[in-house]
Amino acid sequence: MTALFEHSPWVEERADARASSGDRHADLMAVMHEASPEEQLALIRAHPELAGKAAIDRTLTDASAAEQASAGLDRLTQGEFDQFHTLNAAYRERFGFPFIICVRLTDKAGILAAMERRLGNEREAEIAKALEQIGEIVRLRLEDQK
Repeated sequence: MTALFEHSPWVEERADARASSGDRHADLMAVMHEASPEEQLALIRAHPELAGKAAIDRTLTDASAAEQASAGLDRLTQGEFDQFHTLNAAYRERFGFPFIICVRLTDKAGILAAMERRLGNEREAEIAKALEQIGEIVRLRLEDQK
């Protein structure tokens, strides 16, 4: 079974420890949003950079590898790879965590455009956006388990 959250089993564990609302996604999102700011940042930081080192050395989780491949991130030209590398570095420098987007809902061009656009956001807005995108990733992973 695919882990729903990247290297963060505590979210599912906490959701399992409380009464279910009957909506697994909502229960998981409640845990994520009730987590401390430090826990939320750790959750965001547990995600790999897109087309980054983990993709190259093949240390992505199976789910992340499949998701990145679905957006073509495993088939980048050298120019595209360089663009991802530059934007990843700029994003991490500005915000202190990796860029998060639900890659299954977009493509390479959409991801690059979002990275460029979101570099202009304030840090708190990017934390909120990253958590929103994690929610989308989890929603799709839950649907895959059905």
